[in-house]
Amino acid sequence: MQENLIQTIDPAAYAALIDGAARLSRPDACVLRLTDADRSDFLHRMTTNNINVLRPGQSAVTALTSPTARILYVFTVVCRADELILLPAPGQSAALARHLRGQIFFMDKVKVTDLSDEWARLRLLGPKASTLLAHMGFDAGVDTGAPQANTVLEQGDLLAVAQPQYEVPGYEVVLPAARQAEALAALEAAGAQPVDAATYEARRIELGRPAAGAELTEDYNPLEAGLAWACAEDKGCYTGQEIIARQITYDKVTRTLVGLLAAQPLTPGAEVMVDGRSLGQITSAAHSPALDAPIALAVIKRPANTPGTQVTVTVTDGSAAAQVVSLPFVTEPA
Repeated sequence: MQENLIQTIDPAAYAALIDGAARLSRPDACVLRLTDADRSDFLHRMTTNNINVLRPGQSAVTALTSPTARILYVFTVVCRADELILLPAPGQSAALARHLRGQIFFMDKVKVTDLSDEWARLRLLGPKASTLLAHMGFDAGVDTGAPQANTVLEQGDLLAVAQPQYEVPGYEVVLPAARQAEALAALEAAGAQPVDAATYEARRIELGRPAAGAELTEDYNPLEAGLAWACAEDKGCYTGQEIIARQITYDKVTRTLVGLLAAQPLTPGAEVMVDGRSLGQITSAAHSPALDAPIALAVIKRPANTPGTQVTVTVTDGSAAAQVVSLPFVTEPA
């Protein structure tokens, strides 16, 4: 089984993520638009980050949580002069649009529009990802140095959001759907290596980045899932805010996202045990090319979340030994 996991990693794609430039197609990643006078206040009062401070050319990752502070959706907000552009997790655009529309009160001046048929998204990855921007139509003179978190580059009908902290570091690019094939062809000609899902997932786990459908789910709140940086502590109330504020103030986060290093492959959903007691679950797993070993992300209760703790993980034919390690497993190249 370990051998099969190794075979799913594309060496060329992985090498591009480490020291080159790569592209990730995102056919199920769509775009929403919020317009009208109350758009920022509407989103500000519902989500964890400080949306009202955003100015055109800035962005933020924010979470929409339940009354019990569990994660419902995590998405990027891009501020433009007359609108907010929302970039939901792949496959979640329609559901997020329905949820937002259901929260509009009769006095709210806000409109939610699904742009899925008009706009497309892809991601540029790797330490040389910025060199690809010119091949997509951005001015050659645009600042393409190390991406500063939350910066939005805009060129005509193109948007590129610098996201070194969210997902696998890179630029999330928004472009007209009619230009997507042309853009992909230009990126291929520029030498951008295509990245498959398995290779992307392995790198994401190595970097300890939570993802929708794995760590960013209703099973956890943002603090537990490694998304505390997207929870502003200096803003007013939002749904679930009291619970999150209490956990921060009184150090009541009883479980956290950690890494697991093992000698045999691990599986998402497997129980993490200490002295016969289940203290958490594996949320993501892969074989790490950098460490040449099976690794996993897991949300584990105190005190078993301390690096160095030896745990037992349930596997098909019994149990496997693993060790809790701090995240990330590896760091991004300087």
